[in-house]
Amino acid sequence: MLFILLVKGFLVGVAVAAPIGPIGTLCINRTMERGFWHGVSTGIGAALGDMVFAIAAAAGFAAMQDFLVEISLPLKLVGGILILVIGIRMLTPRPLIAAAEIEASDIIRTTVSTFALTITNPATVFGFAALFAGAGLADTDGISPFFLVAGVFLGSLAWWFALCGAVVWLQRRLPDNFAHWVQRGSAFLLIGFGLVSLALAARQYFGG
Repeated sequence: MLFILLVKGFLVGVAVAAPIGPIGTLCINRTMERGFWHGVSTGIGAALGDMVFAIAAAAGFAAMQDFLVEISLPLKLVGGILILVIGIRMLTPRPLIAAAEIEASDIIRTTVSTFALTITNPATVFGFAALFAGAGLADTDGISPFFLVAGVFLGSLAWWFALCGAVVWLQRRLPDNFAHWVQRGSAFLLIGFGLVSLALAARQYFGG
């Protein structure tokens, strides 16, 4: 069960980090302009910010564990639907977002400043709450949800390492539609996650 929670958290972390927005664009730009580790330090700051939001969402679930067990089915339904909506909306073509501006002269300052930028959007915690509901957090039977949080951090971090590595490899030969393809991949990942959540809810309803 702990390993499953870790894997679920890892997938949630990747799904949250993968869409190319201001932080993703900044990470790509830092990598191309200053090298791999400057890009990774941007990603670490973002991953730490995601972890803070994940802890806040998980703490709320842990405080209401008994109640959530009783409403696990509607949570799966709502979480699955929300994830599907988010994924489908991400498939709509949108112009690339300009890179967020952060003045940081070294890797540590880049990490700290990116973390500060990430946590300026507290609405992200609601996204984690929906994803955690879809992941079946209410059915953990008393097991600490913070294994899920650890998975979120590792998944987010893995994505930033992979992105920076890809940028270094491709350098300035990145195709113009690179960000759009990444966004579409993340959208399909979220849609798949939502469909799995709804399938689990259906099995719980008809099996119960």
